[in-house]
Order: sequence, then structure tokens, then C-alpha cells
Amino acid sequence: MDSTRPVGDDAEALARRCVEICVEHKGENITLYDLQGTSMLADYFVFCTANSTPHIRALAEHIRVGLSAENALPRAREGEAVSQWVIMDYGVVIVHIMDAERRDFYKIEELLDPEQAIYRSEELDADA
Repeated sequence: MDSTRPVGDDAEALARRCVEICVEHKGENITLYDLQGTSMLADYFVFCTANSTPHIRALAEHIRVGLSAENALPRAREGEAVSQWVIMDYGVVIVHIMDAERRDFYKIEELLDPEQAIYRSEELDADA
């Protein structure tokens, strides 16, 4: 079995688990994009804003531990918390954890079709 894929090869379940972990650990402005058929990089992108360097480090560690317990191991990890941006590559899912300044500066999400967003934490906040 490919260790970079979740049990059962359910990419969306893996992506949603990343979102759950970010929510559980106070990530902000969490967005999940379904890029199936439009990206060669991954099927899903998760974006999450952290409010400090320790928060970036903690979110990345919680995702790593949470997914490894489900037999999903990252293919690669780029960046460190001190760089204010960590990318975790799970093959079918790529997770971006960054501070608000980096997220605003790079505006990666502007390159994506907003119709492909299948989860936005702001929507939940508006419903509460």
C-alpha cells in the first residue's frame, strides 16, 4: 500500500481530516479546494492561517501526528515555522499553513477558481 495515501485511498476524507485538525487546533481562515482534474500537483489544497510561529509549528505537528495515526505519511514537508509558511505534501492533498502576512502577500488562492472551494471556515462562522 502507498503510505502517502489514506486507508481506502479516499483523498477527500484525508483533506477533510486535515481541515478538522486545523479547526480543532484553532487554525483560522481555513479553506479546502477540490482541484481534481485541474491540477497536476494534488487533488486537494488546504490553506490555514496560524497566528504565530509556535502556532504554525503546532498545527503542522498536529496534522503530522493525526494523519500518521491513520497511516497517511507526508511525501515531503517544506518550510519551517520560523519562515512563517509550512507546506505538507501528502500526494493527493497539499496543506499550506502560514501566517496572515504571507497569505496576504502571496495570494495563492487568487490563482484558484473560487467555485472549487468546498469548505471555508468563514461560512461556518457566519452560520453560528
